[in-house]
Amino acid sequence: MKIRTIFADDEPLARERLRQLLSAEPDIEIVGECSDGRTAAEKIEELQPDLVLLDVQMPELDGFGVIEALQLERLPLVIFVTAHDQFALKAFEVHAIDYILKPFNAERFRTALNRALSRLKQEKATDLSSHLNALLSEVRQSPRATDRLVIRSEGKMIFLKIDDVDWVEAADNYVSLHVGQQSHLLRETMNALEKRLPVEKFLRISRSTIVNLDRIKELEPLFHGDYAVVLRNGTKLTLTRGYKDKLQQLLGKI
Repeated sequence: MKIRTIFADDEPLARERLRQLLSAEPDIEIVGECSDGRTAAEKIEELQPDLVLLDVQMPELDGFGVIEALQLERLPLVIFVTAHDQFALKAFEVHAIDYILKPFNAERFRTALNRALSRLKQEKATDLSSHLNALLSEVRQSPRATDRLVIRSEGKMIFLKIDDVDWVEAADNYVSLHVGQQSHLLRETMNALEKRLPVEKFLRISRSTIVNLDRIKELEPLFHGDYAVVLRNGTKLTLTRGYKDKLQQLLGKI
């Protein structure tokens, strides 16, 4: 039985090279190729391949984001393709995740592929998933900011640009992302999301509120050291005194 494979890379020349190398492998059946992370996540969920080759840095959604977006009972084996992400290289080695360093030649590619296929035959799906989950756990704890979030709603995946988010509020085990007149629930804690948001664009102003700095219109002093943070759409949020140390940071950015 052939290994059903999807590969994703935003560079046309890299995709052509991967296609040539994979096509030369008798055990491989290419079932899809993608030029961005968003399409890759959708294709992987639709086709449920055995093996995926993912570029680490892609538009729409990076390689790590693709894996985070998946909700499959059985995750595929993943080989990451990367150019210069030193954090990624270390993490891959620690968690036994295969990777190919760009620019790659046929020999290096075949070595990584053979190792991956050997592991695919020997290890259980749960073992493969545990390696990926351990890698993602480390990635989430790193200072790597994201530019998109994946929201699941009614069986669909919504890819939300971070810049489109006006403000965020805590909602039990979720966070509510306010975008214009709409809101989206994301299963993540405020602390975890705060680490993923770019610090130059978002500021936490209370235990339950994060605001997009570009949306702030004015500040109004309230009682007991609190401030009303008025957004351009008229929404009023509260900067609480417990976050008063954020005030100077806020004043310097609006």
